[in-house]
Formats: sequence, C-alpha cells, structure tokens
Amino acid sequence: MERYDRLYRLYSDHDTDTLRALQNLVDLFPLVESPVALDRWQEINEELAAGKAGIDDDFSEVGETFADLATRATQEQAFTGLDLYNKYGRSVNVLILDVDETLRSTGSTDNEIPRDTLNMLTEFHDDGIPIIICTGQTLESVKGFAIQGLGSELIHSGNLSIVYETGIGVFTPGHGARTKQLLYEDLDEDVQAVFEDIRGRILSEAPENLRRGCHLQGNEFNITMKPNFDTASTAAKDVIDEALVYELDLLGDAISGLGQVDLESETVSEWTRAYYAEQDPEIRSVLESEGALPDRDATDVSSDLEDILERLDIGYYEGDAAEIGSLELSKVVGVEAALDVLDIEDPFSIVMGDSKSDLRVMRWAGENDAGIAAAPEHASQSVLEYVEATDELVFDQGRAGEILRMVYALNRFAESADS
Repeated sequence: MERYDRLYRLYSDHDTDTLRALQNLVDLFPLVESPVALDRWQEINEELAAGKAGIDDDFSEVGETFADLATRATQEQAFTGLDLYNKYGRSVNVLILDVDETLRSTGSTDNEIPRDTLNMLTEFHDDGIPIIICTGQTLESVKGFAIQGLGSELIHSGNLSIVYETGIGVFTPGHGARTKQLLYEDLDEDVQAVFEDIRGRILSEAPENLRRGCHLQGNEFNITMKPNFDTASTAAKDVIDEALVYELDLLGDAISGLGQVDLESETVSEWTRAYYAEQDPEIRSVLESEGALPDRDATDVSSDLEDILERLDIGYYEGDAAEIGSLELSKVVGVEAALDVLDIEDPFSIVMGDSKSDLRVMRWAGENDAGIAAAPEHASQSVLEYVEATDELVFDQGRAGEILRMVYALNRFAESADS
C-alpha cells in the first residue's frame, strides 16, 4: 500500500495538471526560428524542469519515476498502470495496434491519428518499444499515413512492423530479405485458386446496383467490397448487406468449380450461406434481413465442403465492407511473423482494436500470457465483452492516447521496481 499512498500524495500535493500541460507544450511546440517563440519555449522548459525537480526532491528514491509520471499520466492513468503492474509484474515490450476506429476514428478524429496519440507512439519508440501496426488496410495505404504521421525515420528504424490486409503479409523495413513477407504464398493451391477465381469476376458479374454502389479495394490478396457512399450511412449499410450475400454466393460457386464437392453450384452456395450464418450472428442477421438465409442445418454440411469453408473467412463490417479472407492468414499469424522478424521472444503487449479480427489477437495474447487488451467504446460487442471481462480498458472514441499513457505509467513502475 505504500506505493499507492505515495502515488496519491504525488497528485494531491503537486500541480500535476500544469506539469502535463507544460510537457504537452514542449512536445508539440512548433519548430520555428522566431526569437520570441524560442524564448517562450525555453521558459516552458525551465518551468517544467523546476516542477519535476520539486517532485524528485519530495520522493527521494522514486522521485525520478514520479516526476516522469506527473508529466505524462493523470492520476487515474497512473493508478491503473500501478494496478496492472501489480497484477502482471512486468512491462509492456511491444505495441500491437489496429488503426481504423482505434488509433483514429471517422467520428471524432476526422480520420486522422490525433497529435497526442502520435506523440505517445514516438515516446514509446524512443524508449525502444517496437510497434506493430495491425490492420485490414492495404500496405500502401498504411505506409502513406504512417510516414505522414510518425515520420520516415521511425517507420524505417527497424523497430516497426506493419501487418496488413488482416495478416496476408508483413512489412518490416530495415530487415533485408525479411522486410516483406507474403504469407499468402504458403496457402494451399485450392485456396489460392478460389481467390483467383473470385477476384477475376467479382465486379464484372455483379448486379448493376452493386457495380454502381461498390468498389473493390486495392487488396494484394483479400477480396474486399467497399461502399461508394459515406461509411455507416443508410445507403452504405444497404449496399454492403447486399454485397455480403453476393460474396457468399460467389464463394460457393468458386468452390464448386474446384470439382471437389459433388453438389450443384447453387446448392453449394446455399450451404455456404448456412455455414457462415452459423459461425457469425451478424452474418445470420444480414441474411435473414435480406431474405437469403437458407433452410439448411449447418451441422449437416458435407465434410468435403466443410474442409474448404473452415479455411476461409467472411468479414462483415456494417456499412463499411464485406470481405473474403483466409482463416489461415489472420492478424494472429501476421503478429507472430512480425514478432519473429523483430526478434521479440517473450512478448508482453498492449493489443488495441475494435473488430473481431482484433479479438483473435487479444485472445491469443491472453491465452499465451503475452499481453493485455484495450478497445474503444464503440467496438463490436464481442470485443467489448472480452475487454471488460479482463482489465476493463475501454476508452472513449478517438482517445487511444489515454491507454498509451496508462501503459507508459505501467512501464515506469516496472522500471523503478527493477532498478
């Protein structure tokens, strides 16, 4: 309890709000050559240093740690960090981060990663903590915003990896022949044939309203239909629901074309719908609303068809995307490949995300004592249930930086305990 008592005294006896404000000014102060601006920047630094020195003097052997905490974490974040350290007894040594609706949000951050979040990521990088960006986006899309937000130096530092298209590939600049790994090249030939078949005709054979209302995302391997309307709008929801049904039928037809299932193409498509409806309540709900749920019991699907379906993944994101992927190429597989390249043998991560693909990484981390999980308040229900049942690290929309500050506090406590 002594550490909790001292931590409480830190925030009650010292003006930590001012210290955090000063630190934010130092971090975000624009680089200008104006003498007036530079003089003010120097004044801010001096005031910050004086405040930290007062804390250092007040808390003797933990003074440096507490002074650092005061400039980065609120009282709540610091106490949460201490709770987590006492629970797990170690520091976070890798960040595993989803992007869309996690680091950035169309609802509150204008689809840009907030400066506060970017600054904290830079702090972790400066501390030598590797960063794994884990996303469903294409590689080029991720590289573009990452370089713009984090800077080319950080991206090419050798300590950052990008798991893209939900795990079909891993890009880790600065690692020679291992810089780019195309994980999909290791898939079974039949699975690759299904993707090649669908990709070659998904738009050309689509009904006119889907051709007008959707576009095919520029994926390297996964097949993703996106709406030509504002994400989450009524029009986007309607066209993506229809696209989901279309993709399921096209998948069934492609599987039938392999010649390994002794059923008519239309029948295979019906079983395909039934199979994925059984796997995912959201898909079932869409099929029901579209009048496309077949009267078939998914438990009766033939073994030869199930053998193929259980290797494939259907991703449904309401009003945003309908996607065909491979369950053999999940974010978990991509993360494991990234950890290998980054040479992290004993990971303890913070996994942040909002979707079912992120939930798989969270569960992997939990089952392997490899980290803790956090999610935004608008995450899918299954993600929220998992996060709330573990450490309750749920953050407001667009406020991922708050979790990063909590992790920063956790790491400071771990460092002080080891010293």
